[in-house]
Amino acid sequence: MQNYRIHTVSSKDTRYKGRFDSMRKKGGLKRLRFLVLGVGVTLMVSGCAMIGPDFIKPKAPVEKEWIETGDARVKTEKTDYSEWWTVFNDLVLNTLIDKAYQQNLTLQIAGLRILEARAELGIAVGNLYPQQQAGLAGISRTEVSDNTSSSLGVDSPFNSLDLAFDAVWEVDIWGKFRRAVESGVANLEASIAGYDDFLVSLTAEVARTYVLIRTLEQRLVIARQNVKIQTRSLQIAKVRYEAGDVSELDVTQARSLLRNTQALIPRLESSLRQAKNGLAILLGILPSEIEKILGPPGTIPEVSSEVFVDIPAELLRRRPDIRLAELQMATQSARIGIAKADLYPQFTLFGTVGLATSSGTATKAGGADGSDAGDLFKSDSLTWDVGAGLSWDIFNYGRIKNRVRVEDARFQQLVVNYEDTVLRAFQEIEDAIVAFLRAQEEEKFLLDSVDAAKRSVDLSLLQYREGLIDYQRVLDTQRFLADQSDVLTATSGDVVLNLVALYKALGGGWETRVGKAHVSPATREEMKKRTNWGKLLEPEKLQPPASPDERNNWRRPDW
Repeated sequence: MQNYRIHTVSSKDTRYKGRFDSMRKKGGLKRLRFLVLGVGVTLMVSGCAMIGPDFIKPKAPVEKEWIETGDARVKTEKTDYSEWWTVFNDLVLNTLIDKAYQQNLTLQIAGLRILEARAELGIAVGNLYPQQQAGLAGISRTEVSDNTSSSLGVDSPFNSLDLAFDAVWEVDIWGKFRRAVESGVANLEASIAGYDDFLVSLTAEVARTYVLIRTLEQRLVIARQNVKIQTRSLQIAKVRYEAGDVSELDVTQARSLLRNTQALIPRLESSLRQAKNGLAILLGILPSEIEKILGPPGTIPEVSSEVFVDIPAELLRRRPDIRLAELQMATQSARIGIAKADLYPQFTLFGTVGLATSSGTATKAGGADGSDAGDLFKSDSLTWDVGAGLSWDIFNYGRIKNRVRVEDARFQQLVVNYEDTVLRAFQEIEDAIVAFLRAQEEEKFLLDSVDAAKRSVDLSLLQYREGLIDYQRVLDTQRFLADQSDVLTATSGDVVLNLVALYKALGGGWETRVGKAHVSPATREEMKKRTNWGKLLEPEKLQPPASPDERNNWRRPDW
């Protein structure tokens, strides 16, 4: 922005005192009123013009119904997903998610980004008003040479006192600054949607990690049970070998299977510890503190075979990542208008109003230095200077047009990203639904398989003890039982994990923050001590406009 300003000629110079008096007599104040009226008209005109496109939400493809709707276990009806984890009826899980919401550090960063976006909006709002202003005050004493022509008619030395207010205002004729406010509001809303999106991911990740921990604990239980079975089998093989009934091969095979199963336990324990450490980070605590929250080893949460999903159209309203993609488009759309405004001339109003007085030794005797400060506040000490300027970057060699093209290309990228986000959302839901249903079916088959394997182990040991079969049959049945038991436990965990993934895909969980501050009271107090945040830390100041039409309205400054 180029501002062409005319320097104020102050009445502190007695050479121009007569000129100021003449201006007052000839109606200078009257002309000032006309100029103020002209400024008002200019502002009215600027309130109408808005260069650039108004954001219109693009249409996105929406499924009419879910692919698995024909399955009796899939119930399509309006459902509240705000606290979806309570369907597991697990008090430990409820506690973990609450602590994660209160203490997760990454979520706190997301909340602080909202404050950052709110302050950036305040900057954009401030540009709606005079962009440059300053209060001026000065006192000086001047000695003029007697040998210069400029000294004619001037008392020397003379003193000067002045108080003034200076302002420069680029009038928002083309809506550049209002588009910036519009972009700032959309960016604020996008930061809130980003907070919600992370909150959805956080609650799902806490639930997923908790289910993984319980699954690993159960797999350890199963592994230790198999160790007991295989230890007993090894003892039987040793007894028979020492009695000369079988060869040493039976003993070595029994020992090999036992050691292989025992080797699984440290691997599971390592995975369990790592999962607990990951959960501690999600809760914003040290790994050593997680055990007292989790308590003793528990079972995998049980879930119903049925699942309730909203109609597909509800997805666009509830998933915060889709809202985030939409608001990113709105933010960028306004930037196109900001860039386009530079194609047109910029109108600037500037002016200075103040009080000034000067005195020379020959004319004033007041004060030790010959000046009379009391004259400064008399009516005839008024001085002002107002004007208007125009700047137009005509010969920019395509820079401005290409800047507009850059902003438009970025906007179109976000349009495609929005469509991709919607498509991926439907994919995630369909994936989670089919995985949940098929995992249940797999679990059912595995339950029967494990029951049969347990019976096979009992029978094989009995027959081996009686010498009816060789040890290979025992070995096969025990190995199969160990494998199938572990697979069953992992699959039971997968059933719950797929349900967690479905609730995450449906966008549930962010509603827990409704009516609450995005930043903790302790953090707000710390920030207040460091910086004057005014009222911006109050939750109501972070609320988005009631409607998109309010995004580009004239706003009051955030002092």
